[in-house]
Amino acid sequence: MYRAPRGTSDILPQEQAYWRYVESRAVSLGELYGYQRIDTPTFEDVGLFSRSIGEGTDIVEKEMYTFEDKGGNRLTLRAEGTAPVCRAYLEHGMHNLPQPVKLYYVAPIFRYERPQAGRYREHYQFGCEALGDGSPALDAEVIDLAWQLFISLGLANLALKLNSIGCQKCRPQYLDTLKNYYAGYAGELCRDCKSRLKRNPLRLLDCKQPQCQAAADSAPKSSDYLCPECAGHFSQLKGYLERLKLPFEVSHRLVRGLDYYTRTVFEIQPESAGAQSTIGGGGRYDDLIGELGGRPTPAIGFATGLERIILNLKEQGIAVPPLAGPTVFVAYIGDAARDEAVALAAGMRRAGIGVIGAAGDKSLKAQLRQANSLGAGYAVIIGDEEIAAGTVVLRDMTTSAQETVPLNELEGRLKSASG
Repeated sequence: MYRAPRGTSDILPQEQAYWRYVESRAVSLGELYGYQRIDTPTFEDVGLFSRSIGEGTDIVEKEMYTFEDKGGNRLTLRAEGTAPVCRAYLEHGMHNLPQPVKLYYVAPIFRYERPQAGRYREHYQFGCEALGDGSPALDAEVIDLAWQLFISLGLANLALKLNSIGCQKCRPQYLDTLKNYYAGYAGELCRDCKSRLKRNPLRLLDCKQPQCQAAADSAPKSSDYLCPECAGHFSQLKGYLERLKLPFEVSHRLVRGLDYYTRTVFEIQPESAGAQSTIGGGGRYDDLIGELGGRPTPAIGFATGLERIILNLKEQGIAVPPLAGPTVFVAYIGDAARDEAVALAAGMRRAGIGVIGAAGDKSLKAQLRQANSLGAGYAVIIGDEEIAAGTVVLRDMTTSAQETVPLNELEGRLKSASG
């Protein structure tokens, strides 16, 4: 028997209320902050991701789904959301629009990694990108958007972690200092960190292996090596966050997992879970569009995984509004009434009334049980007598009260009852 591939999942009807609730809140809030929707292709040229994410990252080295199509093109399933948005910004000349250009997306992301709670090989992200402005006020706005999203969903006990990892001007000195520091721990590091020490030393701070924690905790802080411009930017950002009353904590080990980040990086985590259960994060990427062939363009964004949000909603016992069920269930008594019920249901749907029609040869009692299990507000019952009289029986499924209603008044009654 076929099963969903490992690391993927079916989103069943009984789970849809969570998904629609989270997605609708995210989209509404993004639009409240002035973001517009963008949808990019599911696959891109492999170079877009290897160049933007970074050759030394785990994503590029171990996790991307890359294939060659029949034309010999090397393509990769969307491995993260920011690079495709930047590609679209360049390709469609969005730099000619008033800046910053604010875009949001809801899209599947594909990474070959070990499946775990809230993390899948195919997972869904909501992300926002603001391109064309380097002001720390924009950083504060993006962080506020992310924070308000989780608060508006009802999530509590969250921690906002913040750091600045500098720019091309000041980061090289910090990386040299970091390499020199870690050289004294080379024999104690995990296999991945031994490789990172040579290729991507900033990621040493992000390691989750127990044997690497002591070295990372005592490592030099990037905030101590910022150039005056980056230090000023970080100071202003912290001032804005204080004015917004966002409870941030500076975390010198926070670097994020993608090479394109500059200056601001942030994550939002459940306080009791730690970094491995981050529900959202992002940062500034002022060099990325230039690396992709555009002119230097400051930008900042964040993303959050819908699965991880839903997992936290369930863990915190947060109920979500149920999806609306059908307004009406059409039941029948007898063969002639069954044929009439098909036409009756179709007519009500054309009038904008949600209808489920009974099927098969169930008894009326069984049909009404089905209507109840589906959550229908009303049952419309038709039989030979009703056909002859031009009426139907309208039953309120909540109170079980029922009455005979002329057929030509039915649609008006149902629309009035549903508000």
